[in-house]
Amino acid sequence: MTDRKATLSVGDKSIELPIYSGTVGPDVIDVRSLVQEGVFTYDPGFVSTAACESQITYIDGANGVLLHRGYPIEELAENSDYLEVCYLLLNGELPTAEENKHFHDTIKNHTMLHDQMRNFYQGFRRDAHPMAIMCGVVGALSAFYHDQMDVANVEQREITAHRLIAKMPTIAAWSYKYSIGQPFVYPRNDLSYAENFLHMLFGVPCEDYQPNPILAKAMDKIFILHADHEQNASTSTVRLAGSTGANPYACIASGIAALWGPAHGGANEAVLDMLAEIGDEANIEKYIAKAKDKDDPFRLMGFGHRVYKNFDPRAKVMAETAHEVLTELGLENDPLLRIAQRLEKIALEDDYFVERKLYPNVDFYSGLILKAIGIPTSMFTVIFALSRTIGWFSHWNEMVSGDYRIGRPRQLYTGEKAREYPKK
Repeated sequence: MTDRKATLSVGDKSIELPIYSGTVGPDVIDVRSLVQEGVFTYDPGFVSTAACESQITYIDGANGVLLHRGYPIEELAENSDYLEVCYLLLNGELPTAEENKHFHDTIKNHTMLHDQMRNFYQGFRRDAHPMAIMCGVVGALSAFYHDQMDVANVEQREITAHRLIAKMPTIAAWSYKYSIGQPFVYPRNDLSYAENFLHMLFGVPCEDYQPNPILAKAMDKIFILHADHEQNASTSTVRLAGSTGANPYACIASGIAALWGPAHGGANEAVLDMLAEIGDEANIEKYIAKAKDKDDPFRLMGFGHRVYKNFDPRAKVMAETAHEVLTELGLENDPLLRIAQRLEKIALEDDYFVERKLYPNVDFYSGLILKAIGIPTSMFTVIFALSRTIGWFSHWNEMVSGDYRIGRPRQLYTGEKAREYPKK
């Protein structure tokens, strides 16, 4: 924070506005006093507005930097597992060995769902999208823990965090099982977080499912790389819902609903749709030409990023993981995956893409990994929501831990002025 000021001229009036500096990143101008002067700022999409102060995640899109509590995402993906990252996001520091073990044990002890929650699944149509099921079931958790949702109570907030982190894999896996008509598989506390998810997703009661360690490692990296991404649309939705004092389960459900949008959480699914549209390696040159034609509606999905104007720092980790998974499963010659690998090579070497910094992003590689593992595209956004739950909760927890007020965006009204109702 500084005592610097910006001066805004409105007509013949000059208004002084404080300028604040964060630890890193752009300075911000405090415009809260403008309402007293009868004017508001106009910023559709809030792309130039800092709606909160946060200590959780920092992104420098120009230089391809993503930090969680100060730690680069590449180092976390290399050295941590997902639950350790959860602890970091939630508490601000990496756990000691003892704290880490205790946290892992605590999460394992909360993986079960109340048996009556099976009834919620049975209320959905068999062909319901897994995201629809997940959104409803997460919101319904508030009906089972209504006596422990005092947002001002630190201990209750911590218990809620543990429940959400632990139960989301079960909720997600059961959403898939229900949609394909298979019986629910219960969690196993002897497995790691990622292994347990794969067990509940692919296991069946009549066989002993043993998670492949390479695939479990890949899934854990997907969880880490999607754990948080600063003030995106779904995180802002969770904060806005939380500003009303709504219970945390309802807030997380609102984040899931926002993530469901194809412009947000559906990007890796769009990558698979694009690969299917291209269809054959022989068609790649034609589609590359279409992508370069500004008058053609076709776009290469999974290349470039709205935030990162350089290389997505998560993409390198995902690229290495993708190649490990494809090699492990012997899928180097899968038609769609071969198309993807050709597109990756072109994007990294073609001057058109290099000059515009349209590098493959995390969604490009995560979609390939999930497909290779055998996960249907309908589950891609569900897995994203599972991963992002800790980010949503951490931001919600940070907000309710301090002084906050209900969100109330303004508008530029362009409708009719006051008019009389016509006499009959």
